[in-house]
Amino acid sequence: MAGISLAIGRKFSLSQFWNDVRESEATFFVYVGETARYLLAAPPSPLDKEHKIRCMHGNGLRPDVWAKFQERFGIPEVAEFFTATEGMFSLVSWCRGPYLVNTVGHHGLIMRRLFHNTYVPFKIDSATNNFYRSPTTRLAERVPYEEGGEIMVKVPNEDLFSGYYGAPEATSKKFARDVLRKGDLYYRPGDALRRTSDGRWFFMDRLGDTYRWKSENVSTAEVAEVLGTYPGIHEANVYGVLLPGHDGRAGCTAVSIDPLARKEFDWKAFTKFARRNLPDYAVPIFVRVVQGEIGGMGSHNNKQNKVPLREEGVDPKMKGRRVEGGEEDEMFWIPPQGDAYVKFEGKDWDGIVAGQARL
Repeated sequence: MAGISLAIGRKFSLSQFWNDVRESEATFFVYVGETARYLLAAPPSPLDKEHKIRCMHGNGLRPDVWAKFQERFGIPEVAEFFTATEGMFSLVSWCRGPYLVNTVGHHGLIMRRLFHNTYVPFKIDSATNNFYRSPTTRLAERVPYEEGGEIMVKVPNEDLFSGYYGAPEATSKKFARDVLRKGDLYYRPGDALRRTSDGRWFFMDRLGDTYRWKSENVSTAEVAEVLGTYPGIHEANVYGVLLPGHDGRAGCTAVSIDPLARKEFDWKAFTKFARRNLPDYAVPIFVRVVQGEIGGMGSHNNKQNKVPLREEGVDPKMKGRRVEGGEEDEMFWIPPQGDAYVKFEGKDWDGIVAGQARL
């Protein structure tokens, strides 16, 4: 970069962020992951729009946060990008109005024609959460852009990807061979995306996060987007958990609730909201109320971390073994034939283990 000034904070601070922005007189700021959600969860201030920011640039801005953040803080432009560190498949959406809200990129007619056989969506195998291969031909199945699937990039050889240092096996896994025809080669970014007929790209889910329940695929990103719009919910981190005697993974969402709303939180209304806005199979059976400050579910770079939550599952005895401070979290569930979330305790888990509760 040349001809511009950069101000770098020592670390991300929810209380100090806007002071840093005002003091530096910044016109752009860079975000990642759930940064915008954490800022939006802070109490409103008369100084919310007292700044010179005209554009925020980054990746991971969630649909349930995007428009709310722009409206509250008066941010006219969002430059959301999609790419991996390796940069084999890159998109950018410079959003200056409602047309590109919630998108991660846009391709015009010429780009769509040029890269029709380069950026290709493939059907995902619901059993393996990998791309589908025909049992007879062992070839993959391309799907329409509007439907979406695992996006892969056709490449002439492996030299275009420099690989992971000292990790040849991990490097090799980024490629798929013999995909549409024998001998072809595709690079795998590891995400599912869809593209509308007019060229707008939308993120669907990270491969490995989607889970299978009731013979249906559940997108964690789509469920979190819906639940995150419910009043009082600051953040919803959705994942699937294993249950004894059940196929697939049951839905669970770890939520951060506004401290002012926790005592009077209406679980029956929340249940109705989830059932009204999600397919039956996608409504999380379990809810984990995360204690502590906003952002407690994030990793070091403000991205949601599902791994320790998924590993602990919903066995009450496991709370806190992988999630720091998690022993204080509360668990809720919708029991069989139940009409609202209620407390989930050790006896309920024992009932699932014993096969007395079928979900």
